[in-house]
Amino acid sequence: MPAITRRTARTKPKPFPDEVSDQISPSTNPNPNRRSRNDRSRNQSLLSFNSISVLMIAVSSISILLLFLVYGDWRRPMIEGEQRPRVVTPFPAPKVTDLPQFQGEHKESLYWGTYRPLVYLGIRSRTPQSLLFGLMWIGVKDGRFHLRHVCQDSDQLKTYGWTHHNGWDYGQQLLIDQNLILETSFLKSKEEDSGYGGDWAVRINAKSTGSIPDDEVSSHGHLFFYVGDEAGNAISLSEDDVALHGSSLLAFGSRADVVDWQLHLKSKEDLEIHYCGFRTPHFHNLSELVQADLADQIRRFGRLQLSDSYEASSNVLVFQITGKLPLKADVAFLSGTNLKSPRVEERIGSLSGESLDGKLLEKKDGFDNKFRRCFDLAEEHGSEAVAVGKAALGNLLGGIGYFYGQSKISLPNTPHSIGDDYLLYWPAELYTAVPSRSYFPRGFLWDEGFHQLLIWRWDVHLSMDIIAHWLDLMNIDGWIPREQILGGEALSKVPAEFVLQHPTNGNPPSLFLVLHDLVSSMKRNKFTVSENNEISSFLARAFVRLDAWFKWFDTSQSGKIANSYFWHGRDNSTVRELNPKTLSSGLDDYPRASHPNDDERHLDLRCWMLLAADCMHSITEVLKNPNLGQEYGSTAKLLSDFEVLNQMHFDETYGAYFDFGNHTEKVRLSWQAKSVGQNVQKELIREVLEVPELRLVPHVGYVSLFPFIGKIIPPESWILEKQLDLISNSSVLWSKYGIRSLAKTSTMYMKRNTEHDPPYWRGPIWMNMNYMILSSLHHYSSVDGPYKARAKAIYDDLRHNLIRNVVSNYHKTGYLWEQYDQKAGGGKGTRPFSGWTSLVLLIMAEAYGDGWGMGISHL
Repeated sequence: MPAITRRTARTKPKPFPDEVSDQISPSTNPNPNRRSRNDRSRNQSLLSFNSISVLMIAVSSISILLLFLVYGDWRRPMIEGEQRPRVVTPFPAPKVTDLPQFQGEHKESLYWGTYRPLVYLGIRSRTPQSLLFGLMWIGVKDGRFHLRHVCQDSDQLKTYGWTHHNGWDYGQQLLIDQNLILETSFLKSKEEDSGYGGDWAVRINAKSTGSIPDDEVSSHGHLFFYVGDEAGNAISLSEDDVALHGSSLLAFGSRADVVDWQLHLKSKEDLEIHYCGFRTPHFHNLSELVQADLADQIRRFGRLQLSDSYEASSNVLVFQITGKLPLKADVAFLSGTNLKSPRVEERIGSLSGESLDGKLLEKKDGFDNKFRRCFDLAEEHGSEAVAVGKAALGNLLGGIGYFYGQSKISLPNTPHSIGDDYLLYWPAELYTAVPSRSYFPRGFLWDEGFHQLLIWRWDVHLSMDIIAHWLDLMNIDGWIPREQILGGEALSKVPAEFVLQHPTNGNPPSLFLVLHDLVSSMKRNKFTVSENNEISSFLARAFVRLDAWFKWFDTSQSGKIANSYFWHGRDNSTVRELNPKTLSSGLDDYPRASHPNDDERHLDLRCWMLLAADCMHSITEVLKNPNLGQEYGSTAKLLSDFEVLNQMHFDETYGAYFDFGNHTEKVRLSWQAKSVGQNVQKELIREVLEVPELRLVPHVGYVSLFPFIGKIIPPESWILEKQLDLISNSSVLWSKYGIRSLAKTSTMYMKRNTEHDPPYWRGPIWMNMNYMILSSLHHYSSVDGPYKARAKAIYDDLRHNLIRNVVSNYHKTGYLWEQYDQKAGGGKGTRPFSGWTSLVLLIMAEAYGDGWGMGISHL
């Protein structure tokens, strides 16, 4: 069996041209104090002197830091006994995540996972200071070499994503980088001798798509597998130069959670191994550290390999695995190796080679069987559509991440601040799905409600765990920050202007969509007795937080007149936006009143409040709490009052529902000259050509359809016919690829909002809203009324168009997309977008929840 070697003269690397070192370019010079493994005993006296110097500097630095923390502002950690500002005070109730059902075996079985969605392959545990593992590789494009690690669109991979993932202990991913195909598989195993969380394995298959140029880089796979310790614990490098029988101990260490651990590599291939080690508190810039080491080696020796050196007490070790394509390697992590009978060799064997083959195949079959049971796709969907459905689910589950850190909260009365004036939220953890691994690898509140519509149908325990983490982020006022930027990796992907979270601003409470589904399914006996009990316990613990969340919306976002609401946070002083954005609504640049003020009435928020009130009423029925039930029942009845809704938001001329506010249609962007020093620059400035007045805001689009989506409109009402007219009219909202976000008749249709902001929610097709429109069409096609047949016909056509277009785009481009072009159907925006675009699977399965309105009739 070929051996794996750390250093070998098997083939002397060919010299690389100078431009290679420019391609693998470091952001900083490599550390001159790095040492090779054989330097451990050198210069001990110098080491002692340096240690003393470092200690003195460290003590001085800590003293300065302590002075800053004591006399600094609210950005410092809290001193014991000190009063917190309310906005950064946790909600005073037991955490939902502390429920017994989320402890014990449940918690341990989810300890390790692919919880680093930011990188192409990243593994960590659900603990604040974890061991981190990940994969990098050298990609070749147009004769140039690039280090791949962090998911980014500029890498131009033909595709990447999890084709299978069960959310617990198995995943299979495909990545195509030009002519290189990578398949990565992840599998967990809990053995008798394992430590906490068990063992796991990663299989890496690398091959070429076609003919390979006969050069050292192109004909070989250059993979980099690393381990890092966020807690700063030193990681030990194995002493072995040559592995025994094709396996090699790469690294080992010890931690409080898993005790002693080992990382092994096993392969039948002829592989060459090099390494480097770093001491760093930061993990979002590991790519730069590796690039620096590689570039130094290229410049000095003309070879594309790591330096076989490490820093003292390195807490990151990177292993370069090089072999001729195709190559296959198994990496095994073992926990609890300090035990008396760790059976190390046996455990390695079970997580590699043929044994791993069998376990991966078994897990894949298990995924496929459960997929069929959960979604029961009709025969109308061919294999191509089923493959997209599995990828939609796999990518959503494989994109679940674990984050830990502190949100930055805007100081009160500075709603548009982007500077250093902020408060720090308490240190918090979040276990959540993410919208996109490349652009949005972090938690978004309103996105998460749509993610969970799919996840709860796959595994209700996972879904409740995720929702519990979100509810535990609530502050004492009942507010939850809408975007969760926790930790350095998450922060590295966020533009500065979006980092601060504003405590006056909300986000659609879409988690009530999921909770409403759970309660309705309980009433219809869709769960086992055990699941019913756990859902009931979850709802009982969560209720006080849900109650506070509803009341935060009901007070902080209420309008001037009773039962009206408006999204706070719009900029009423902007001179650059055609229409001030409403980021808190989730619909960003969807046109609202041209001049924001507190006279506004936002139709969508009113409907979200109806959903929340109706859901809370349903929860009280399950919990048998009639007093609270009566309060929420009354609120839901008021918000579902059809006559009041029409008086506040309906325009008979258009036959459509609209927002209300201080508005004029005569607004435009025009180029104006601006003096900057001695230069004159042109910029787009907003011009208002007419005095605004209080009126309905005449823009037909997704917001207009919220009463229809909420099923508030009686099935016999002529107004329902008008909504069906708007939806099915190709001159208004209908397209061959889905329902447009904004009507072609709108003056804002496909208009830029600023010089740098192209239209976002002003025409393109979004899957989350189309799913809710389909859900409502499905409802109206199932209840008696004069428009039942028409609703069914529109439903069938829309469902067919959406599935066909998403499936076609996936097989053409390799991705699910954030939005789809309303003219040609092509994917637009972010890719891969495996967040709410994954709802295409529920559309295939015709799995719709009760949602809004369905529970109103019994109030």
